Amino acid sequence: MNNKDFSKANSPATVLIKHDRTAWLKGGSFRCQMPPKTPVGKPVRIILLGAPGVGKGTQAEFICDRLGPCHLSTGDVFRAAKKCSCEAELTPAMANALDYMKRGDLVPDETVLNMVGERLRCLECTGGFLLDGFPRTVAQAKALEQLLESHNIQLSAVINYDLPIEQIVARISGRRTCSSCKAVYHVSTMPPKVENVCDHCGASLFQREDDRPEAVKVRMEAYESSTRPLIKFYEDRGLLVNIKASGTPEEIFKRTLKVLTPKKPGTRTATSPA
Repeated sequence: MNNKDFSKANSPATVLIKHDRTAWLKGGSFRCQMPPKTPVGKPVRIILLGAPGVGKGTQAEFICDRLGPCHLSTGDVFRAAKKCSCEAELTPAMANALDYMKRGDLVPDETVLNMVGERLRCLECTGGFLLDGFPRTVAQAKALEQLLESHNIQLSAVINYDLPIEQIVARISGRRTCSSCKAVYHVSTMPPKVENVCDHCGASLFQREDDRPEAVKVRMEAYESSTRPLIKFYEDRGLLVNIKASGTPEEIFKRTLKVLTPKKPGTRTATSPA
């Protein structure tokens, strides 16, 4: 696995072994037991941006499975901390973050940055990384930039998946959830065999409050307002790549793959092809 040629792993049928993310999920002195996937050539070190509903999670899986970087999601770290039964295993930053979450408060930038700092070896990993959910603010981006520069780590790109807000609203508002087993459907792209009835358990389907069109629009407006300065930050540094998030997941990944394919020194792709 350590010498796998990931540059050839571009077929949708290719299935690769998942990463061991122990060092990322637990931090501190914990280490991954499996060696990293080592791609041929320079490993990719990227940040993913994109509004809810653009399919960022699916693209993260594609990128990590085909190109080899480890998926470093701050959301996964927070979820792992909540499930941790032994407080002694929590790093100082994670224990601090858990206190905020238990009170229902947002975890402040400083705590999130400390949490990432406790996992520095993940950013230095020879297999590369894909950061998801961090940074969320310009302050976090600046701190991450300083951290990476101090350890001579270079970002390959910051990928922003872009989709018109009306298409995002249609994607999210079309979701239906089973009231019993929580299976998720979509009225257009993945409908149940019988309208409003779960294929798996026969229970009724419902639309979550957060998935209603009016709620989605409010969330999108808040996302755009908070993320616009972050996009400008990476655009000014020549790292931002906008990818059209329309079409099938495979079509979107083809666009993504084009901008992550090694280029001759001195060239850069600012936007993805249509």
